[in-house]
Amino acid sequence: MQLTLKVELPDNTYTVTTNLYVVVAWERKFKRKASDMANGIGIEDLAYLAFEASKLNKIVIPAEFDNFIKQLVNIEVVEQDEPSFTEAEPTDAS
Repeated sequence: MQLTLKVELPDNTYTVTTNLYVVVAWERKFKRKASDMANGIGIEDLAYLAFEASKLNKIVIPAEFDNFIKQLVNIEVVEQDEPSFTEAEPTDAS
């Protein structure tokens, strides 16, 4: 699952895209499964995803999550890629 987030700070606005590493970090911190996101997630969840994705993409942000939140003006999801599940083609062995 990938989310593209628009992050607005007082002096900078940018977009950042999550990846599997970022989602796993979110699962570990909040003790929830990524499938829970289908039921809706809060602003803190979006902020954490943006925080981890920003660090991964070498965007200069505060080192502590709470300090990052203090600077946030707004955060929003601008694009969401749902995982694509396909069934495997039958083979001679199956």
